Amino acid sequence: MKARTGDRIGDLLSYIFMAITFTFFAWPLLWLLSLALRTRKEVFLGVSRFIPKAPTLDNFAMILSSDKFISYLWNALKLSSLSAAGCLIVALPAAYAFSRFQFKGKGAWMMALLSVQMISPLVIMVPLYRYMAAMGLLDSHFGTTMVYVALAVPVSTWILKGSIDGIPKTLDEAAMMDGCTRFGVFIRVILPLSTPGIASAFIIAVISGWSQFLVPFLLITKESLTPIGVGIFQYAGTQNDSSIQLLAAACLVSVVPAIVAFLLLQRLILGAMTAGAVKG
Repeated sequence: MKARTGDRIGDLLSYIFMAITFTFFAWPLLWLLSLALRTRKEVFLGVSRFIPKAPTLDNFAMILSSDKFISYLWNALKLSSLSAAGCLIVALPAAYAFSRFQFKGKGAWMMALLSVQMISPLVIMVPLYRYMAAMGLLDSHFGTTMVYVALAVPVSTWILKGSIDGIPKTLDEAAMMDGCTRFGVFIRVILPLSTPGIASAFIIAVISGWSQFLVPFLLITKESLTPIGVGIFQYAGTQNDSSIQLLAAACLVSVVPAIVAFLLLQRLILGAMTAGAVKG
């Protein structure tokens, strides 16, 4: 009886903690939604009114009908998708090598790879700009995509390694006994069986690329090549207070796709991130 009571108290505390956490992170988004649903006049009534008196979707219609914002969205989608694909091309062979091969300093190399993820682009902003300028890759989606790939590869490699660790090595050995080369094993056995991990790594890389701000802000100056994050920032700098509701709508349009994608695919993502965690 005491054990059941203790379990119920523990469950109650867990739900309270999750509710507080959700409120903490969701509250700014709810206020953003409140602003995005207001008319220009109602914006100046102050923040004391949370629910708009006359909600309107005109702000979203104006944003989505603007050629400029459609271009921003397309650029963000292009950069994030291409960088995610490039990330998989680099991370998949690396993850396979770390999972299947034994070599000196393997653990240290894995930690060194992960430590790269801790380096903020802000730290390397000046040398990165000078390097890209010397390579002639400023104002180029190709150069920006390559930087996105470099930033996403470490985490993607760890995720894919965990997924590949969950595939029995006996399948590799059986395929090689049937005459399959190591590359053939990678293509015919590893890739099909690690599809959930590949999908998860791709999704995370897309979300990471979609949310990038500093890198495109540093490397791209042409408005026609600007992604949504930088586009909203530049738009905000050229407008007055009467456009707050439009900025709120634009911000929601930019963040909601990533949030929805993560919520819909969170089980797939978490499953891939924890795959192989119980293996020695």
